[in-house]
Amino acid sequence: MDIGFCGTGRMGSAMVLRLIEQGHRLTVWNRTAAKAAALLEQGARWAASPAELAQRHDTVISILTDARAAEAVYGGGDGLLSRPVAGRLFIEMSTLLPEDTRRLAARAAAKGAALLECPVGGTIGPAREGKLLGLAAGDGAAFARARPLLEQLCRRVDYLGPSGCGAAMKLAINLPLAVYWEALREAVTLIAGNGIDIPQALAIFQESSGGANALKSRAAKIVTALAGGAPDVGFDIDGVRKDLRLMAEAAARAGIELPLAAKALEGYDAAAAEGWGGRDASSLVAWRAGAVRR
Repeated sequence: MDIGFCGTGRMGSAMVLRLIEQGHRLTVWNRTAAKAAALLEQGARWAASPAELAQRHDTVISILTDARAAEAVYGGGDGLLSRPVAGRLFIEMSTLLPEDTRRLAARAAAKGAALLECPVGGTIGPAREGKLLGLAAGDGAAFARARPLLEQLCRRVDYLGPSGCGAAMKLAINLPLAVYWEALREAVTLIAGNGIDIPQALAIFQESSGGANALKSRAAKIVTALAGGAPDVGFDIDGVRKDLRLMAEAAARAGIELPLAAKALEGYDAAAAEGWGGRDASSLVAWRAGAVRR
C-alpha cells in the first residue's frame, strides 16, 4: 500500500519504519527535513510539502507536535487540505484537544475527504513493534477503511465514537501515568535518606501495589538517571507538560477541576526549569533524588 506520512519525530519515525517493514511504500514530509534523512535511507520517499503528499496518496497519516502544528499542516497554504482531496483518508494520530480534532474532521469533510482521529498510547519501542494502543474516533466507514492499517501499528485498536472521543480518551489515559511519575518521585525521596538501595527499592515497587505497568519497562531508565546518566527518551518531560496543560484546558472547558494533574504539573515544570525537560518522563523520579545533574 502507498501511504503518505506527515511528522517524522521520534514516534512518527518509529511508525514509518514499522510500516516499511510490513511491506508498505511510504512517502514522508516533515517540517525539519533532516529528521527524515534516516527514513529515506530505509526506502521512504520525500514529499516537498503536505499538499504534495495528499495529492500523491489516498491515505495520509499525521502525528504532529500540537494543535498549532496540526493547523499548519492541514490548513496552511500548502497544507494537506489546500488542494482537491475528495475521497482521501486522513488518519490523525497527534495528541490534541477534542475540539481540535472535531474541527479538522469537519474541514476534511467539507473537502469531500474523511479524517479519522486515532491518537495512540505507547512510546517508541511499542511503535516499532506494532504494539501501540489505538484510540480511534470519527466516521465509522473511515474507521473500517483504516482498521487494517491501524492493526499493523497497534496491539489493540478501539473505536470510541464520534470525532473528539479519541482525543478525550488519550488525555484521560495519560493523566494517571503523569501523576504516577510524580508520586513515585516523592516515594523515592521519602526513602532516599534511610540508606535503602534505590535500585533494590524500585525492584520491590515493581512487585508491589505501588508499581504501575510502565515501571516494569522503565525501571532501568530510572536507575540510569539516578546514577547521573541520560537514558534513552521515549516520551520526554516536556511532552508530559504539554499533555498536562491540554488536560487542564479540556477540564476548564468542561467546568471541572483536576487537582492531582495540576499539582503534578508543578513538579514537571520545576524539573524542566532545571534543564530536565528533554529527559524521559520516568527520569522525573531521579530529579532531586540524589542524581548527578547535567
